[in-house]
Amino acid sequence: MNLEKTVFAFVIVLALTINYGFYLGELDNPTHHNVYELFAALVVSLIATVMKLGERTQIGALLLATSLVADVQLILAAIVWGWALHVTGQGMTPHVMSTIVSLSGGALLANIISVVLLVVETSLGRR
Repeated sequence: MNLEKTVFAFVIVLALTINYGFYLGELDNPTHHNVYELFAALVVSLIATVMKLGERTQIGALLLATSLVADVQLILAAIVWGWALHVTGQGMTPHVMSTIVSLSGGALLANIISVVLLVVETSLGRR
């Protein structure tokens, strides 16, 4: 067992599962989506991106690209959340929450692709 690869896979799968936990629930219901879970998803996604920076293979470049997409989506979701609560003063409306959850759904899709690429890379490495 390679500890470095285990930690790498752990962080990628953790990013996916935390993002899924935030995404789960009714799209426009603010009580189903926790701000701390969005924050955790963003932090773990950023950590996963940093861990992918050293990869020089083609699959490594794809892994980095999917992670960057997830980061952008989650950062935009956090900005929309903060903008709605602290700048506009309108509070959390169903429209705003559906925008935030939709952005996290895009990040979730990028994280799923990242995990699939990791599984493919791992399977090819076994041969």
